[in-house]
Amino acid sequence: MGVFLDMRTSMNSATVGQPGLSLSESPTAFGTIGLQTQGVVNPIITLNGTVGVTGELGDTFVVELVRGFLYDPFYIIYRAEGTIGQNGGAEFHSFTAQDLSAPPALESVYTSFISGVSTAVRTGPEMLYGIAATG
Repeated sequence: MGVFLDMRTSMNSATVGQPGLSLSESPTAFGTIGLQTQGVVNPIITLNGTVGVTGELGDTFVVELVRGFLYDPFYIIYRAEGTIGQNGGAEFHSFTAQDLSAPPALESVYTSFISGVSTAVRTGPEMLYGIAATG
């Protein structure tokens, strides 16, 4: 039976229209959380989030979750590519991921990143939340 360890939320924007920043080819962080994993071996980390994007029909973007604070392709635990399906309207893209190979640590940090074509805009809401438990 699993045991709950911690749950954290990072909300970068709670409304549609914010932050209103254009995407770029370079990944940009939109959420960071630190989960207290108490040195447990093989913690089960479940991450969920939402990002609002608007742009031109067919614009593409990528959401990536990284173990740690900094973007490093070696530590990507989740990657999803999306495509804008309508012109001008905000679209909300939600994701769920698990890190089943997190190393034992007192705290496990995760950061969500987004990148894409410059005609696409981050319109919010933007949030990342996670739950840590024992196996």
